Amino acid sequence: MALIAYDKADAAAFEATRHLDDDALDAWREAITRYLNPQPGMRLLDLGCGTASWSQAFRTWWPATDVIAVEPSAAMRERALIKPVLSGNAADIPVENDSIDAVWISTVIHHVPDLPAAAQEIRRVLKPGGPVLIRSAFPGRHDGITLCHFWPETITALNDSYPTVATIEDAFAASGFTTAGLEPVAQISASSLQEAATGLRREAHTLLQLISDDAYAQGVERLRAAARTATGPLIDVLDLLVLR
Repeated sequence: MALIAYDKADAAAFEATRHLDDDALDAWREAITRYLNPQPGMRLLDLGCGTASWSQAFRTWWPATDVIAVEPSAAMRERALIKPVLSGNAADIPVENDSIDAVWISTVIHHVPDLPAAAQEIRRVLKPGGPVLIRSAFPGRHDGITLCHFWPETITALNDSYPTVATIEDAFAASGFTTAGLEPVAQISASSLQEAATGLRREAHTLLQLISDDAYAQGVERLRAAARTATGPLIDVLDLLVLR
């Protein structure tokens, strides 16, 4: 079972606050294309796509690419920016054997309850040599994550509930994958800290749902206080882990 259920309230909050602007997407496009050379007819799987904002970006960037979006949450599928979005999960992907050229997994690997089973299923659908691109926060690599600055309790939640890079590597190694790259990617998450504070929705962030109500309230106060004087855009740093 995923760490949170992603009901209608979660999906609405995600749709309202978690879609990245073009500036942030550009940084990820640059990082992705260091490991992926999009070709006409390429089939790209967006696994655990949420509201499918990444699927939409991929179709915009690479119109000749066939993007297959898969998401287990009905509430997320209802709010998807593209159609269709297939019902499925990392252990049950509704596509044929050896039919996918690349797999994208964005901020969802911590919701996968059985990583070895997921690795086996991804191995089944992925063509030999195709990359698995995992965008995530990882334990021990949280210094550039805004949530961890204003809510230090999320560091414990991250360490306790999210798989480490090594855990993922070990799980995928059993299915024949090796690590092709690991790099931090800096993104503009909001035009300002004030914008982030104003639009904050707890339901949109797994780490904020994993801490206590008191800890959340105290972090909100810290964020709002900092936002009154902060200048410039809000930069977050997540990691891109690539396996082949």
